[in-house]
Formats: sequence, C-alpha cells, structure tokens
Amino acid sequence: MNELSTWRGGMAAAARLLPVAAKRLTTTARARRLSTSTSTSPPATAVLYDQHGPPDKVLRVAELPAAEIGERDVCVRMLAAPINPSDLNRVEGVYPVRPPLPAAVAGYEGVGQVHALGAAVDSRLLSPGDWVIPSPPSLGTWQTYIVNPATAWHRVRSDVPPQYVATVTVNPLTALRMLCDFVNLAPGDTLVQNGATSIVGQCVIQLAKLHGLHTINIIRDRPGSQEAKDKLKQLGADHVFTESQLDIKNIKSLLGALPEPALGLNCVGGNAASVILKFLRQGGTMVTYGGMSKKPVTVSTSSFIFKDLSLRGFWLQKWMSSDKAEESRTMIDYLLDLVHEGKLKYEMELTPFSDFHLALDKALGKHGSQPKQVLKF
Repeated sequence: MNELSTWRGGMAAAARLLPVAAKRLTTTARARRLSTSTSTSPPATAVLYDQHGPPDKVLRVAELPAAEIGERDVCVRMLAAPINPSDLNRVEGVYPVRPPLPAAVAGYEGVGQVHALGAAVDSRLLSPGDWVIPSPPSLGTWQTYIVNPATAWHRVRSDVPPQYVATVTVNPLTALRMLCDFVNLAPGDTLVQNGATSIVGQCVIQLAKLHGLHTINIIRDRPGSQEAKDKLKQLGADHVFTESQLDIKNIKSLLGALPEPALGLNCVGGNAASVILKFLRQGGTMVTYGGMSKKPVTVSTSSFIFKDLSLRGFWLQKWMSSDKAEESRTMIDYLLDLVHEGKLKYEMELTPFSDFHLALDKALGKHGSQPKQVLKF
C-alpha cells in the first residue's frame, strides 16, 4: 500500500472521529448568550450586482433587510471571505454557474460564526459562537449575515486564523483532490505544475512534500522572480523554473536525478501547458484546472502517438456536486489540521470589508502583483 493509499485510509478514519474532533471546537461565553430563538437575522451589508460586466463597474455595496430564520435555519455572521478569480468570472458572466440576476450577492466561500439558530436545530450539532463554512460552498458569501439551512453549514475548528478557514475549500481542496484522483502516485514520484505561485500551486508543493513526492514548478517571467523562486523552495519545491529558462530543446536534462513526472497540473494554458507535456513521462497525465493565459492547450501529435499522454480536466464545483459533501468535509478538516500544525500556509492579505473597493482593485491587478485578497467583516 503506497503513501497516498494510506493517506486516503487516514482520511476515512478521520471521518469516523469527527464527533470526537468536534468536542475540541470552542465557543465564547459571549456567543453562548446569543439568542437561539431569534426569528429574523440582523440587517446585512452586501456586495451585489444587477448585471454582468466588469466587476469594478457593476459591483455595488448595499444594505439588505433582515431575513427570516426558519425552524431549521442557522443565521451566521460572516467573519471572512476571499475574492477568488472564479468570483470575478461569475460577475463578468463567463463562469458556467452563475446566480440569478438582478441583486445577486457575490462571493462563493468564506467562514462565519453562528449567530442564531432556528427552533428545530439541534444545539448539540451547532451552537451560537461555532465557526462554520458553507459546505458545499454556496453563492452569496460577500455579506455580513447569511441565513441558510443548518445542513448547509459545516462546523470547523476555530483555533486557526480565519483567513485560512475562509479559503480552505476552493484552492487547498483542489490541490488535494488533484493529487489523489488522476495518477496513483507513490513516494519518490515527481509531478510538474505551472502557476506555482498561486495558492493551489503553493498547496500542491506542501502536500506533495508531506507525502514524499517531488515537484517541478514553473512560474512566469516577471520582476522579483528570484524572490518567488526562493519562497517556493522554502515551502518544499525541488525545482523552480521561469518559462524562459525552459525555452531549450532538451528540457528533461533539467531534471537531474529526479524521475520523469507522472502527473502535470496546468492552470495557465498556451505555451506553459505545452512545456508540461514535454516534461511528462511515457503514459503521463496532464490535468487542466484553469486557463489564466486565456490561450488554448495545444498538443503535438507525437505527444499522443509516441508518449501516449492523457489529458484530463478538473472542476471542483462539479466534483462537490456529485454526492461528495461528506467526503469533502473530512478533507477540509484534514487540511485545517495541517494549517494548525504549521504544515500548510500560503500568502493572503486581509482587507476590511469597509475597504471592499480597494480589495477589489488589488484582486483585479490594478496595484500590481498582490496576495490573495480576503475580506474581513
């Protein structure tokens, strides 16, 4: 049994221990005094849009009236929520799944604190003060209060920084699933990825290192690329190359003693994807989960005929929509345990919700290269 099989078994065991793990979740004395019978939520402040278009043009901050809390509902006061590229794509109208318009509330993941419970919600499962995330993620997290059925919330540990809990579902879970789902990797195997400075890329490096896998990482040429290389190596990257460094005929000569990669992860497309294909071993697999360059993946005929490469795709939202809610919750707990142990970290910047437009401009690249923006409510 290889390391990743053991890892999967460990996560299955973790699922059985969830009731035990839940006992460590804390609630504050103040939170326990909050009402569990409130019939309506407080009024909320939210980021909405009435039509698709450029996010800096169509997003607006508005006040929403109090919402009714049904018998089986939970009202959550949001603590933090990230601005992900997919959030911006939904606003632009180019993402496959979008909320109905007008007055759609933006945002897809985040963390909040239980504010009030409906009368029929078992307080042994959720209590005022508990930290929860929407699981599976749900649209409309960029608002100060949310009311959803109790079954839509997953209680999580509250002893890690809120920005990590707010961002655990989309990026770290994507990294974990891609390492498990496509190639049966064993300790000592190698994988190659582009977009290595992204949060998914940083998580891939650390998760691979934890389980004895080697990583070859590709970043774009830009000012400060050496600093970016150094940071990725500190996370555990074996090799980090800029795209221009790979503009050579014999790419595999750069591997040194590492075996040829069995798995490639592509979030860029275009030439950056073609480079991954050159690295892959006979029968290797490239998984595409993004297209930041907005250029197509082009594959040479020889890659299919002589190397028998496989091309796959991964979309987290589709995976989580296929009866994977409970499995994803177990993995989220596992990832947050790693955060608590200091074994998983990535760059983010907390920005007050009152400065939403500044955070949005940073997320849109108007202030140059910036860390992931996380709204703090």
